[in-house]
Amino acid sequence: MKKAIFLYDFTGLMAQPWLDAGYECWLFDGQHEPGVKREGNLVKVGMWFYHDQIHQHAAEIAGMVGDGVRIVIGFPECTHLAVSGAAHFAKKREADPEFQNKASDLAKMVELVGDASGSPWMAENPVSVLSTLWRKPNFSFHPYEYGGYLPTGDVHPIYPEYIMPRDAYPKKTCIWSGNWFVMPEKKSVQCEIGFATQHLKLGGKSLKTKNIRSATPRGFAIAVYEANHD
Repeated sequence: MKKAIFLYDFTGLMAQPWLDAGYECWLFDGQHEPGVKREGNLVKVGMWFYHDQIHQHAAEIAGMVGDGVRIVIGFPECTHLAVSGAAHFAKKREADPEFQNKASDLAKMVELVGDASGSPWMAENPVSVLSTLWRKPNFSFHPYEYGGYLPTGDVHPIYPEYIMPRDAYPKKTCIWSGNWFVMPEKKSVQCEIGFATQHLKLGGKSLKTKNIRSATPRGFAIAVYEANHD
């Protein structure tokens, strides 16, 4: 069976096009119920990852999923990396001088899992210090640039009160990738360029707001599937 791996993925939005196409989709995230829970072709694995064990984690994930992996996609935590939070870096560095190196190691694990699985891979993050702690991203995009993959009259299925229909909002997002990953063709929708006003509703540090802010643009998810499936 064809399979796809999604790391640091709670919502499963990125996996949906692959799941709809009959792929076995493995979602790994610490917010899932501990252990392995299968719902048809959707497999949720509740586990946390540690920066000093990324090689072990990568081997464990590849062994758990087995053969047939066609792609690995990851959404590493950006709280300690995104430049939008730079005002807090000094205080965080006082508490832990290695806080950003630890976070960047977890981001690099996406590549390790891709290599261990012998498949294309991509890791997503907003504009962040990964550009210096790891390397420059391969690509960047705004959600509205892929909104054309969603139908007219679209409404977000999970967060309709927070996320604009057809992902019609700006948010520069960077992609690190390798092993034959193909960046999809853009299909833009009209959008007011500038600050994404929807995110004015998403202040604070709660897990809910973090999940909403980091939710995968569904148009981009469809586009990635169309450009990279068999």
